[in-house]
Amino acid sequence: MKLYIYDHCPFCVKARMIFGLKNKPVELVVMLNDDEETPKRLIGQKMAPILQKQDGSAMPESMEIVHYVDQQDGEPLIIGALNPAIGDWLRHMNSYVNKLLLPRIAEAAFAEFATPEARDYFRNKKQASIGDFDTLKSHSAGLIKNVSDDLRKLDKLIAQPNAVNGELSEDDFNLFPLLRSLTLVAGIDWPSRVADYRDNMAKQTQVNLLSSIAH
Repeated sequence: MKLYIYDHCPFCVKARMIFGLKNKPVELVVMLNDDEETPKRLIGQKMAPILQKQDGSAMPESMEIVHYVDQQDGEPLIIGALNPAIGDWLRHMNSYVNKLLLPRIAEAAFAEFATPEARDYFRNKKQASIGDFDTLKSHSAGLIKNVSDDLRKLDKLIAQPNAVNGELSEDDFNLFPLLRSLTLVAGIDWPSRVADYRDNMAKQTQVNLLSSIAH
């Protein structure tokens, strides 16, 4: 099977996670960010991730891919209940965190930005929806403080380092991709339980963190 992704994309991380957790091989194909032809050929629109199955058919939607792969062997891993407090925390974070992340993603060494045109495509699209990146970066200090404060609240919600609620659940597939994205940001204060969860999930899922390119 092939999984078409962008490396920076949290939805793509969700789909990558299940292959790592199941230790199931998959060929990762990183698309250029301005490549509209490939996703349109596969599923009729520009989006990621896209799973190309062994029969050649293609499936979009990250959590549909996750559940498809999880249930293939009849031994699903995602059996845990959701914690409404995790959902509330994620909704709060997602209300502001892209102001911190998107300007940094646009500058980072991701394979989907291998050409200047691909990087400009991303930058122009996102600035049109969220605002000027240079202006947003001038507010970084306050946003980093907010993230650090919110991570301290998350610290109290983590039950186990290998599953946020004690058993693997959809909460893990929503939480870990965000934490992985945040490793791109230098200066965040990571509480110990959150850091342990972040690092353990990266190892379990075989999805690399972004600390080496943090800025």
